[in-house]
This record gives sequence, structure tokens and C-alpha cells, in this order.
Amino acid sequence: MQIFSRLALLLLAFLLSSQGLWAAKKPRPSKKDEVVTISTNLGDIRLVLSELTPQHKANFLKLAKAGFYNGTTFHRVIPGFMVQGGDPNTKDADPGNDGLGPANEKTIPAEIIPQLRHKQGALAAARQGDYVNPQRASSGSQFYIVQNPGGTPQLDGSYTVFGQVISGLAVVDKIAQQPRDARDRPTSDVKMTVKVEKLKKKKITELYGYQY
Repeated sequence: MQIFSRLALLLLAFLLSSQGLWAAKKPRPSKKDEVVTISTNLGDIRLVLSELTPQHKANFLKLAKAGFYNGTTFHRVIPGFMVQGGDPNTKDADPGNDGLGPANEKTIPAEIIPQLRHKQGALAAARQGDYVNPQRASSGSQFYIVQNPGGTPQLDGSYTVFGQVISGLAVVDKIAQQPRDARDRPTSDVKMTVKVEKLKKKKITELYGYQY
């Protein structure tokens, strides 16, 4: 009986340790990623989105795949700073409401990650100011792309960065240089269409030099 009890205990210990090891295993990272292409009359911008900001990534991909961004414009451009777009109001004939966003628009909880910084080509979420939005929740659709070659480090820690341009920085520069009015709105619409394509990460690195 003693030998049987010891064997049973050893078997139980093995099973428990095996279950623990199994539970500790992390899911294998995907070998593929989704490339977002923003097409304009000035050229194409390609981006990848960060796994570190899952809510922003999922929201942006959902909107892009549904065609939400098609026909919207880059409604605010500031050379040496950034270009901003994604407001559905830019589809109507009233330029005065561009950037205000729809009434009662949903927001996304902030996902401000220290290692995701406002370097050149960073994709980040626009939002309302701290005085009405102390939680720094992001707009449900509006985004901006950092154009300044030196980045905009003054925004680090205040806005959610959730992606990076992997191709088309020259196009971002062209958009930023467009003639604009007193509200920094381009005097000629820079409309966009957005598509999403899943590719192997190895292929993305080969095509665009982006390192995972």
C-alpha cells in the first residue's frame, strides 16, 4: 500500500506540474500582420498597428475594413508637426464642422504605452483636451500621423500612439505642405480611401524594411 500511495502521489504531482506548465504557455505570436494602406491623390501611406494597444488596433481595423474612412479627408495639417484625419464630418459639405466629430461619439480608453513614442511616422489617436477629458480617452475614429522628422516628444505620455508608418513618409510630407486656411484645413480636400491586407511578417520586412 505504501508503494502504491507513493506512486499515486508522484503521478498527481506530475499531472499538477504538467498542468501548470501548460497553463503558463503563451499563445504563439502570429506569423502574419495587417498592413493598412491609406490612399490619397498625393500617394499611398502604409502602416502597421501595435499589439501593445489592442483596443485601438481592433477599433481602427474594424472601421477600415467597413469602409468608414473612405471619402474622409485630412482636415488639419501643420507642417513640422502632424497631419490629422478620420472625422466622418469631413464627408459633408460643411467645412466648419470638420474635426468636431459626430455628437455623442464613443471614445476608446487610453492605451498610453511608454515605449510607443511620437517619433516621425507615428500613428496616434486624437482626443479632446484634458480639461473635459482627464482620462485622456481617444476619439472613436480621428487619428494623426507625426510629420516632424524629429518627432513630437512633447506629446509622449498624453496621447495614445498605436501604429507606425512603414512606407510613404514622403506622402505625409506632401500632405503637411498643402495650402491651408486659418484653421489649418487644406484649401483643397485631401481625401482618403483605406484598405487592410494581411501579409506574412517576413514579407512585410522584405517589402518595407519594418523590423518586428
